Amino acid sequence: MIAQPKASHFIDGRHVEDAAGAPIDVIFPATGEVIARVHEATPAVIERALASAARAQKEWARVKPVERARILRRAADLIRDRNQELSELETLDTGKPIQETTVADAASGADALEYFAGLAPTVTGETMPLGRDFVYTVREPLGVCVGIGAWNYPTQIACWKGAPALAFGNAMIFKPSETTPLSALKVAEILHEAGLPAGLYNVVQGRGAVGAVLVSDPRVAKVSLTGSVPTGRKVYALAAEGIRHVTMELGGKSPLIIFDDANLENAVGGALMANFYSSGQVCSNGTRVFVQKGIKDRFLARLKERTEAIRLGDPRDPDTQMGPLVSAAQLDKVLGYIEAGKREGARLVTGGHRAGPNSGWFIAPTVFADVTDEMVIAREEIFGPVMAVLDFEHEEDVVRRANATEFGLSAGVFTGDLARGHRVVAALEAGTCWINAYNLTPVETPFGGSKQSGVGRENSKAAIEHYTQVKSVYVNLGDVDAPY
Repeated sequence: MIAQPKASHFIDGRHVEDAAGAPIDVIFPATGEVIARVHEATPAVIERALASAARAQKEWARVKPVERARILRRAADLIRDRNQELSELETLDTGKPIQETTVADAASGADALEYFAGLAPTVTGETMPLGRDFVYTVREPLGVCVGIGAWNYPTQIACWKGAPALAFGNAMIFKPSETTPLSALKVAEILHEAGLPAGLYNVVQGRGAVGAVLVSDPRVAKVSLTGSVPTGRKVYALAAEGIRHVTMELGGKSPLIIFDDANLENAVGGALMANFYSSGQVCSNGTRVFVQKGIKDRFLARLKERTEAIRLGDPRDPDTQMGPLVSAAQLDKVLGYIEAGKREGARLVTGGHRAGPNSGWFIAPTVFADVTDEMVIAREEIFGPVMAVLDFEHEEDVVRRANATEFGLSAGVFTGDLARGHRVVAALEAGTCWINAYNLTPVETPFGGSKQSGVGRENSKAAIEHYTQVKSVYVNLGDVDAPY
């Protein structure tokens, strides 16, 4: 089971290796087996990526949007044609079940490429008549963009950042997480196979120091990060030194509110999707599940049944529903939070222990009940399959408690009263919300958070604002009226 790429980096349209860079082992989380090794980008590799992107972007900006769109659309078709192959690689890279990666990862990346291919030719300016004179505006690309990815959705993030950047005339240098470095290389290969000119989508490997060099370079106009809040603060500070455009999608501790008039099966299903998909390693997860007291006992009983029926195992098996955590470090972190929940007096409903094959980083899906707002598991992002269930009685109270967090990425409401659903969502301090659903993120929808959960939005037409800038041109049709 080897997934060794042709080279560590993809720069200026070709694979690039520099063994002088520090080695990075790629480990299959289900077994602990090293399946590949890449090398961190050296200063020479980083310079090569930056120089090629800066050169190629100037020509790309002059290409007709419809011609850019054709390339992105071809890339989307290629990704769909190779979905199985790409999904198998994603499963090896992340440990996510193959039944999940075949529908949620490369497929989502293809959707992004297709969507922005369609959007690119529609981006136009405006005219403003001023009597004799007039003003027109032009939307121009920003230039060289840097994308920094997270390890939970490496293929998807590589496309979510690359598709709008390329569609609107920018170049992209993408640094995947050092934990999951493989998938972005395949995205780069496919883009260039589809006809993307060399230099426009470069992939460089590395840890935080590589990202810092990229973010600080004066040739970079825009930085898009998906990651943790601490990483976001560092990247934001570095980008601010150069007054660079920034988009950040960071962490969350999102509330999921279930009223007692909600459909029980749908509410339980929503809570499961909001906590256990991708082994709980999703930034938007609704990990604070507020359940109204009138439905609490029935909710917990059914939640326990359905949680204990989840099939853990080898993520390559199509019948496996939950795989391991991505790394040993993540496993230790999550187990630490589980112990904190027990220590602080939360009631363990199910799970709370290592499970699955002994060689992998598996944790049984875990549910705590009788959680209170001040407990660590109710305040801090765990990023693992740990659900905290809290009680509430009144709408006003639960909204106040739901908003009492530094985060503001997502929120969800389950209720049979749609008027209440809209009312509660309007009061919640979160950038991405759902009513009677959770964690559905189609590319047509803006995605992003508020407060400490980020700045800017990914996907949808909102991306136009984050990957282009407006130039205003005043046209004088008469003589210059000067008082001098």
